[in-house]
Amino acid sequence: MKDFAAIDFETANSEPTSVCSVGVVIVRDGVVADTFYSLIKPVPEYYDFWCSQVHGLTESDTRKAPVFPEVWAEIAPRLEGLTLVAHNKAFDENCLKAVFRCYGMDYPDYPFCCTLVKSRRVWPTGHHNLDVIAERCGYNLSRHHHALADAEACAAIAIKLFGDGDDPYYMEAADIVYARMRQLDSPIKAADLAQLMGEERKTIDAALRRLKAEGRVASPKRGYYQAE
Repeated sequence: MKDFAAIDFETANSEPTSVCSVGVVIVRDGVVADTFYSLIKPVPEYYDFWCSQVHGLTESDTRKAPVFPEVWAEIAPRLEGLTLVAHNKAFDENCLKAVFRCYGMDYPDYPFCCTLVKSRRVWPTGHHNLDVIAERCGYNLSRHHHALADAEACAAIAIKLFGDGDDPYYMEAADIVYARMRQLDSPIKAADLAQLMGEERKTIDAALRRLKAEGRVASPKRGYYQAE
């Protein structure tokens, strides 16, 4: 994957809508092409002590900051056609969806993948914190929990771990389908499986290639996958 957007949010409190800063790094052809950072007025507008301890931001920092829709209007054009990448996407994707709902904005269903998940596959043991994995990938994260610094580290990790392979958004989905296929005791039509899993054809084909390499799959011309 050579083209993607790494993104990181910091929050003011435990509410996922309380994004108070965002960092975005645009990568094209495997090289950083653009960066963006902004403070955001959080919703609700208060700071938990421990959140401030982590990222150093307080209410005084964001009192005059733009609201999320204003910030996203600057970010959205940069993301067109790109997969989003985050380290622990469960957090950042949840924040993004929550703040979209908060402002009544239509969510574009951005494709999202996770460097945390990928790092656990590459290095099954040990810690997988952003700074730890960044160091393993040869990147020095000096301002951990600053949104742009974290997004830059995430981008460096993605460039290193995903490389020139298939789009990890589809490959992660393919892993789900792949695991389900291996559990099958009888043939199942590909169309039925695609509908069941809600995956696109490209995802099915990616899983098919992996199973075929193991000698565990019938010819795709037969219209089904056979778990042996």
